[in-house]
Amino acid sequence: MILNLTLKRRVCPLRTSTWLIWTQVPWSARFRLGPSTRRLSGHRLSTRSRRCGSTPTSFDMRWTLPERRNVLFLMTDQHRVDTLRCYGNDAIQTPNLDRIGAEGTRFDRFYTPTAICTPARASLMTGQHPFRHGMLFNPERSGGAQSEIPDHVGMLPAPLRAAGYNVGHVGKWHIGRERGPEYYGMDGEHLPGALNPFDHPSYQRWLADSAHPPFAVTDAEFGVAPNGSGRGHLLAGRLRQPVEATMEWFLTERATDLLKRYGADHHRDGRPFWLTCSWFGPHLPYLIPDKYYDLYHPADVPLPPSMAETFDGKPEVQRRYSEYWSADALGSERWRKLIAVYWGYVTMIDHCVGMLLDTLEELDLTHNTAVVFTADHGEFTGAHRLHDKGPAMYEDIYRIPALFRVPGMPAQSRNEFASLVDIAPTILDLAGLPPMQPADGRSLLPLLRGEQVTDWPKQFVAEFHGHHFPYSQRMIRDERYKLVFNPESSNELYDLRDDPHELHNVYQAPTYARIRERLERGLYRELVDRADPAYSWMSYMSAVGEDRAPDVDGIADRVS
Repeated sequence: MILNLTLKRRVCPLRTSTWLIWTQVPWSARFRLGPSTRRLSGHRLSTRSRRCGSTPTSFDMRWTLPERRNVLFLMTDQHRVDTLRCYGNDAIQTPNLDRIGAEGTRFDRFYTPTAICTPARASLMTGQHPFRHGMLFNPERSGGAQSEIPDHVGMLPAPLRAAGYNVGHVGKWHIGRERGPEYYGMDGEHLPGALNPFDHPSYQRWLADSAHPPFAVTDAEFGVAPNGSGRGHLLAGRLRQPVEATMEWFLTERATDLLKRYGADHHRDGRPFWLTCSWFGPHLPYLIPDKYYDLYHPADVPLPPSMAETFDGKPEVQRRYSEYWSADALGSERWRKLIAVYWGYVTMIDHCVGMLLDTLEELDLTHNTAVVFTADHGEFTGAHRLHDKGPAMYEDIYRIPALFRVPGMPAQSRNEFASLVDIAPTILDLAGLPPMQPADGRSLLPLLRGEQVTDWPKQFVAEFHGHHFPYSQRMIRDERYKLVFNPESSNELYDLRDDPHELHNVYQAPTYARIRERLERGLYRELVDRADPAYSWMSYMSAVGEDRAPDVDGIADRVS
């Protein structure tokens, strides 16, 4: 097939990523029209970039166009990996998420780059580490910090829209204080904040139009303020609404409406779509209807083994966070009930996932739509005598679920390290597009295809910058060990084979001296390679060897 194409290449100032705008290619030539239509497959065009402006270029060349998959991207907030049956919890009901895992790829070592909402979600959308995109904190808790993605940082919607995709977002955004999905050209509405926006006008109108009862909670569970000023944080409560009136149902209905609209476009002219549905739960407080509040009996819920935490030999900030959440004041029976309610919240969202999967089938979109599920980070729910998340780089909040069902790719589980930073290049790869630059992540498609990738990283590095107050941490983990670098306090080293619940900090143990030095050097080299300024403290305070990097400011190297 010979196409005479006129393309415009747009290059934004201060941004190295480029993409092509097809100005004279009909939809029918770009995309697969349907199951019975011959599809075009092939390679991408490449052009030589210029600094600014748009340059029309004519091509008369033989080429074919790649199939561009639809993507349904499902996301939860603060979701422990051990609350899915497909990850080994036989006591919980998650049939729909399990279906995605059974029919696709389950990643067993999938991580968040940082265990806090806004920076993690920004990394997902940019494919960059938090220190690079600059969103380091949740804006509600850290005044004066950067509260929007800088204009020069590429965001995933842009190249997809430029390639002709319908792009939509429903639910939690929490990437900026004011800029929502609409700012980035997505169909959808900004629902600000970290928690379910029960007072948002759109939700209130939907309740009224549907004749649903208003938001109301009884039997609220609160912690205890450690300073004696009164009750502590709201942890859970019975939502006096039917399931059909919940915020989760509202978001699922909205996503269903967009899915139907995008499905119609796809069947009519082959236009692909990327649709995200991001629920605010199971983030605390767990406010859910009786049906799910009482779904699991507390007696059937095991307490986390790491509730035996003593904090001996660990940074003092962990003990302070335990006090902040009044974890020790709750008692084992209240903790069991809270965990049972958290499980119920997960199962309620799983039902919503099933509604979207059913709609996908009804619209005859399953055969060419990739379905992805993940979370921004985990949740403590009593593990290590902690709650929520915070300055403690345990597996409970850094390891997250990740399920990918891509038509034509095998059902499998993978043990390679991967993270949210890899999401953006993977979705772009599914769309036949190159990654945005700079790209800290890499496409997961080779792994999803079942390939053995010999150069895949054998370690994972994460970062943390603070929650409620600035607090810098870096972490490196490999097959067996994890090192946590705490500049202001004691470092941590865990043997995850012998101590899977990370109760014993062996950083000072002579037996682990060689392991400690190896991991410190590995972390240091990785931070230097990334240009993460955190390496500058390690240059003088850690076992970095003789190959010390130059000072960040560079002045000292000019003085003899």
